[in-house]
Amino acid sequence: MSVSTAAAARTICAQMPVLGRDVTVPLVTGGEVTYAALDYAASAPALQRVWDDVAAYAPYYGSVHRGAGYLSQLSTDLFENARRTVEEFLDCRPDDQLIFTRSTTDSLNLLAAALPADCQVFVFETEHHASLLPWKDAQVTYLNAPRTPHQAVETLKQALAARDPQGPALVCVTGASNVTGELWPVRELAAAAHAHGARIVLDAAQLAPHHPVSVQDLDVDWIAFSGHKLYAPFGSGVLAGRADWLQAADPYLAGGGASRKVTRREDGGVDVEWHDSAARHEAGSPNVIGAYSIASACKALTEAGFDTLVAREQHLIEKVRAGLAEVPEVRVLSLFGDDAPRVGVISFVVDGWNSSHFAAALSAEYGIGVRDGLFCAHPLVRTLLGSDPQTQGECGAPEAAPGEKSLNAIRISFGAGTPDEHVERFVGAVRELVTKGAKWTYHTENGRCVPAV
Repeated sequence: MSVSTAAAARTICAQMPVLGRDVTVPLVTGGEVTYAALDYAASAPALQRVWDDVAAYAPYYGSVHRGAGYLSQLSTDLFENARRTVEEFLDCRPDDQLIFTRSTTDSLNLLAAALPADCQVFVFETEHHASLLPWKDAQVTYLNAPRTPHQAVETLKQALAARDPQGPALVCVTGASNVTGELWPVRELAAAAHAHGARIVLDAAQLAPHHPVSVQDLDVDWIAFSGHKLYAPFGSGVLAGRADWLQAADPYLAGGGASRKVTRREDGGVDVEWHDSAARHEAGSPNVIGAYSIASACKALTEAGFDTLVAREQHLIEKVRAGLAEVPEVRVLSLFGDDAPRVGVISFVVDGWNSSHFAAALSAEYGIGVRDGLFCAHPLVRTLLGSDPQTQGECGAPEAAPGEKSLNAIRISFGAGTPDEHVERFVGAVRELVTKGAKWTYHTENGRCVPAV
C-alpha cells in the first residue's frame, strides 16, 4: 500500500469511526483479540456519529405529531426534518413521497400492498428474498439469472415485450447483490422498463451504504433501503418515490396517524377519511429515533464524500480478492465475472470444507465475524453453487470432498470504518485454515455451528 493510500485509509477510518471498533472477544484457543466485524451486509455497525446524535436527542424525546408540549413539537420537527434530509440524500423528485418503514423488507411489502389491480411484476431470481417474495398477490414473472449486465437488460426487455401492454407493470431489481456485491445496470433496466410502460423499484439495501444513489439520475420510480445496513440502528427503513399508487391504496396499516377523519354512520358503522401524505402509511407512533438515525447517517456519508468512501472500499476489495486468489482451494462466487464493478461484499466456498464449519472456525479461533449460508437469496446462491435446491447446507452436514459441490457459502462484507488490519487478519486466517486445518472441532447446537466442548 502506498504512503498516500495508507494515509487515506487512516483518514477515512478516523472520519467514519463505528461502534465496537475496540471490542475484544475470547478465542477458543485462549486469550482475546479485537473483534473483526466483517458482516456489514447483514447489519453494519452504527457510526459513532449516529450514536452520539441519538444520545444527544434522547433526553428531549417526545410524542410525534399533534402534541402541544415543547418536547413533542421538537420531536415532530426532528422527525419531519429527518424526512427532508433523506429526500435530499436520495435526490428525490419534488413530488415524490418518502415513507419511514421498519426495513427494506417492510418497504417492499408496503409497495406490494399498494399495487394496482392486475399488476404484473417482473423480478430476477437473483434478488434477496425481501424483493423476491412480497409480490404474491400479483402476477409474477421470475426471470433467470443473467450472466452479464447486458444479458440482464435484454432478458428484461424480452419479458416486458411479451407482457399484456394494457395493464400496470412493475420491475423490481437490486442495485448491488447481497451475495456477490456486483453492481446491477439500474439506469439501463429503468430505461427498458419505462420504454415498455412499466415502473421500477430499486432495492438499494446494499447500494446506498456504498455508493451515491440518485432517484432522478437512475430514473427509478421507487427506492427502498434499510437503516441497519446504512450504519443506523433502531429498526428503520425507507420507501421513497411516486405518490400516486401509494395514495390510491388502502393504508398499509390502519390506525391512528393514517386517518384524517373518522365518523360514525347512522347504521352504526364507521367512515374513514385517510391522509394522502406519507402519514397514510405510517400509522401508529412513528420510530422517531430510527428516522433520526437514518438522517444522521445520510449526513455523515454525504459529508465524508462518496468518492473517498468508494476509493477506500475498492482498496479493501482488491486486498481481499488478491489474498483469496492466492489460495487455490477458494472459489469466489460471481455472476458477471471478476472485472464487474462491485461493493464490499464477497462470497466464496472452500474446496473440501463445510462452509458453516469454516465460518465458525474464523470466529472461534481468529475473532473474525463473517456469515455463512444462503444469505436470504436461496435461488441465487444455489445457481452459483450449482447445488440441488432440495439440499440444505448445515454445520453438521458432511464436508464437501475435493471436487464436490458445496451446500452453502461464506460471505465477508465491509465498508466505512473497516481497517486494513481486519481484512489482512481475515486473509491470513483463510490461508492458515486451508493449509493447517482448524485447531478445534465443531458441531451443531441449537441450529448454530459452534466449537465442541
